[in-house]
Amino acid sequence: MAIFLNKMSKRETADLTMAMVNSGETIDLSEIEGIKVDKHSTGGVGDKTTLVLAPMVAACCVPVAKMSGRGLGHTGGTIDKLESIKGFSVEMTKKQFIDNVNRIKMAVGGQTADLAPADKKLYALRDVTATVDNVSLIASSIMSKKIAAGADAIVLDVKTGTGAFMKTLEDSFELAQEMVDIGTNVGRNTIAVISDMDQPLGYAVGNALEVKEAVETLKGNGPEDLLELCIVLGTQMLLLAGKAKTEEEARKMLTETITSGAAYEKFKEFVMAQGGDVSVIENLELLPKAQHIIEVKADREGYITRIIADQIGIAALILGAGRETKESPIDPAVGIIIKEKVGSYVKREML
Repeated sequence: MAIFLNKMSKRETADLTMAMVNSGETIDLSEIEGIKVDKHSTGGVGDKTTLVLAPMVAACCVPVAKMSGRGLGHTGGTIDKLESIKGFSVEMTKKQFIDNVNRIKMAVGGQTADLAPADKKLYALRDVTATVDNVSLIASSIMSKKIAAGADAIVLDVKTGTGAFMKTLEDSFELAQEMVDIGTNVGRNTIAVISDMDQPLGYAVGNALEVKEAVETLKGNGPEDLLELCIVLGTQMLLLAGKAKTEEEARKMLTETITSGAAYEKFKEFVMAQGGDVSVIENLELLPKAQHIIEVKADREGYITRIIADQIGIAALILGAGRETKESPIDPAVGIIIKEKVGSYVKREML
């Protein structure tokens, strides 16, 4: 409560973060060759960025050693999405994880309960004392897990808008700055990017639907906003890893992984390495499908001026795409596909 009322200095925030890091195990990635760069998103609606970004960056020979959690909210986390693919598993030994990154330049593992356990206890305490909404506490919570996961450098994707945790640009900048300051204070190269979450990212919201859209993006047929965000984040990852000297060079390298098919092939390699059925990636019709598909048609004409992202997220959660509690089951098949974005002209269709 004292922190909530009086706030913390940069040094105090960094010290709290490292105390949480050291409350449990830290992952040593020194056996992985090269500079390990991690990406963290503050979460949003239809955010399947890791599924596209990680293979793009790995195809540029930058190691991506990612620890991900399961989602709590409108859709599953990265692991839940990947588990829509038959056979895919994040269960592996530390040696298998490191070997996969050295061999194919990417792996996604599950966060263990021993990673920054003090953060979980403090969060539970904040939850019941109405002290969640404090930038220093939010930033140290996020960064403690990223630092414990062992990356050399961190790129942060801080969302802003109706579908984001931070609803205003001002709040998003404040959180981004706080997290970058923590990273810098503890000796990690850290960069933050503010990205739009006033409407869903891409068109698909829901686990298998997002895998399908991610694969289409890797094949060069995906939504422009998703690909552009991945290129922006990937550019920073390549710069931090020392693989590119300029943003222009990094963008060119990342774009080439899509046009050449290298990122798509890397994703297939990654899925196979973690027990997934690659035929599902080659034939996306094999992904889980919803039993019932209902079209919702426009009842009037005009330009779309606003899409309230969090309400679409809540609708997907009610369908079963996300979790209300940690014990809630997820249905990988369900979700929502929006057909148009803000600025599009929509004609009235007879219902």
